[in-house]
Amino acid sequence: MESTRSLKDRVFLVIKGLAMGAANKVPGVSGGVVAFVAGFYEEFIYSLQRVNKKALKLLLGGRFKSFYRYINGKFLFLLFLGMIISYFSVSKLLDYLIVHYELYVWSTFFGMIIGSIYYISKDFKDWNPKTIGALIIGIIVGISISFLDPAKENDNLFFVFLCGIISVSGMTLPGFSGSFILILLGNYVLLLVDSVNALYDTIADIFSGNFNFLKDQARIRMLKVLSIFTLGSVTGLVTFSHVLNYILKHYKSITMATIIGFIIGSLGVVWPWKKTIHQTLENGSQKLDSKGLPIIENYKRFLPELNSETYIAIAYILLGIFIVLALELYGRRTKRIKA
Repeated sequence: MESTRSLKDRVFLVIKGLAMGAANKVPGVSGGVVAFVAGFYEEFIYSLQRVNKKALKLLLGGRFKSFYRYINGKFLFLLFLGMIISYFSVSKLLDYLIVHYELYVWSTFFGMIIGSIYYISKDFKDWNPKTIGALIIGIIVGISISFLDPAKENDNLFFVFLCGIISVSGMTLPGFSGSFILILLGNYVLLLVDSVNALYDTIADIFSGNFNFLKDQARIRMLKVLSIFTLGSVTGLVTFSHVLNYILKHYKSITMATIIGFIIGSLGVVWPWKKTIHQTLENGSQKLDSKGLPIIENYKRFLPELNSETYIAIAYILLGIFIVLALELYGRRTKRIKA
């Protein structure tokens, strides 16, 4: 029974990784919120901050089993496995759904954010002037970010490295959408669409025995960009985890209040009723990505009219709330079983 339960836990951890990976790719949605609601946020931060000097000594000393245990390797491996699978599966499906059912996808995420706010805040009792101030600051910062104008695309490798460090904040800081930050930095399409597609095409070429891509300078450039972005993301992930672990230990209430504020502020980014503004060329036509899809520049939000489409969108908002509450119920049942 114990081994079956252990296998079930491992499968669910991969599924949680899938959810985090999908959330990280959608502008406005934070993978950190998934970790928070699914109940493994603190273990995630704790495991990442174990990647330190001691871990490096164990690794360089060839003590691989000790290194694996020290960094909670099974947990991190299964979680990141789910994220990697997500980038080539679930996130591709989300790309399709956002293009064809944009309003309903945003409505579902909007509901999930509302449910997350309820989930995180319901057990938080330490309200005082400091935590209320932190909450307000978090809300203001979250809303302000959603109304910033995006920069132009920049494939300078140093800037790409910085993009990796900054964008990974969405995994470690609930309410901060890493993918939306990439839109603001101008590199969302470059780093989460074009470079990922280049990697996907390269893997397909290798398996088919076609190595002509080695002569393709554009493909090699994209792979280099993706490598530097990944390096920056890993650097940011480890760095942020150490900072957050310290803050959670010493200023937990203020940190929690700020996180709740960030998530409330992120509602401005995922507001379902918005007109997508696409990047345009000098001749006025839309700029397209490598898949022939229009490149998103920003969003113009508006209040909806009361019609059948709006009522369906509201139903999807309720569905999003229900999904989070169902996750909470599953989490509570799992804790009771383990107890």
